[in-house]
Amino acid sequence: MGMRKQAIVWAAVLAMLVSGPGGAASETSDQKILTTGIHPITDKNTPRAREKAVADALEQAVAHAFVQVVSPRVFAANLEFLHTRILPAAETYITTFRVLGEATHKNDYLVGVESRVHSGLLAQTLAKAGILNGDADRPRILLLIAEQTASDLLPKYWWGNHPDPYHSHAEIQIADRMTQNRFKVVESGGERPDPMAYDIQFKSIYDTRAAVDLARELNADLVVLGRVGATESSNRMGDEQIFEADIHLDALDVTTGESVARCEHQVAAKTDADRPGDIQAIVRAAEAAAADLSTRIDKVWSQKQRKETSFDVYIQGDRFLPRFIALKKGFAEIREIENVQPREIGSDQAVLEMVYKGRPEQFAHRIMLKTFDGFGVEIVELTDSRVTIRFIDDTSIRDIDDSVPFGADNEKTPE
Repeated sequence: MGMRKQAIVWAAVLAMLVSGPGGAASETSDQKILTTGIHPITDKNTPRAREKAVADALEQAVAHAFVQVVSPRVFAANLEFLHTRILPAAETYITTFRVLGEATHKNDYLVGVESRVHSGLLAQTLAKAGILNGDADRPRILLLIAEQTASDLLPKYWWGNHPDPYHSHAEIQIADRMTQNRFKVVESGGERPDPMAYDIQFKSIYDTRAAVDLARELNADLVVLGRVGATESSNRMGDEQIFEADIHLDALDVTTGESVARCEHQVAAKTDADRPGDIQAIVRAAEAAAADLSTRIDKVWSQKQRKETSFDVYIQGDRFLPRFIALKKGFAEIREIENVQPREIGSDQAVLEMVYKGRPEQFAHRIMLKTFDGFGVEIVELTDSRVTIRFIDDTSIRDIDDSVPFGADNEKTPE
């Protein structure tokens, strides 16, 4: 990775740390982002250095938007995609930008740029690449797993009464496996939410009602409530101690509060060069439980996803009628649509009644994956009863101050 691209990726990492997991910006609206750019002046070619510095600033803006669209784990797993597919085409995702300030320092040209990045188009690119496909078909999961090592007197946990901050080896292992299987794990790592902030009080560590209430507040579909603990075994391997870990997990549906999947595993391990034996046993038990639970949840959830739901689809945007006709043709290619009836059709908007085999979120993702001739779509509202679609142009208009095309030198270069 080149030094400049490496700096851009690190800038994206910094943006993630400042903004927090998941980001705060909408995935369907333009984001206004401030970045700096730098490029060395070679052969006294200041205009060329300025152009490259502006391009550098715009790439940083797109990298910042990328971390707002995806989760931290998806970001970490797709650095190569960001470097090879997104950043080389950064101008595709820039709606408008303008240079706020510029200067020279030693032999470098510096710029400060205000950009507007089309996050919806960026999300659509990621969906087409298969990076975001899992979000609609997999549940959002909250992990509440108490952990007790061989040296702990009591289990440690981050929720409930008198929580004890800790590094949960089991949760990290389970979250990683779930993420690899395209489940979305919420509130994993970092600062934990306080249940009392939602007026939720746990009567015990394993209070299922409170766990479901907290998961609901955090917009999760399932909560995995469980415990894992390691103790020294009476068995030995030569002179080495053996540790046994037991793990019990129960996945609860936030909608009904009922258990949808359970698993129990027991694993033995000895100390190795990387981990003490009790930690090694906990990690192995968590890995086995995560694989088992993923399979069980996937089976149950896929059956739930096929259930029919009814919701309204609102459609709006410029050049409405020809684009609406093209969108309706696109509906015909989606097998999960059972029935669609117009409720209201005008010259610039329409309302349809949709019967769909799956959730509104799944329908929205299917639409985002489709391509249309001369225009695109973005989802501007998504609830259990409503999906709002807006038509957008597939070629964004870019300007610097007086609408000079991307990469052009629009202002007088300082001598």
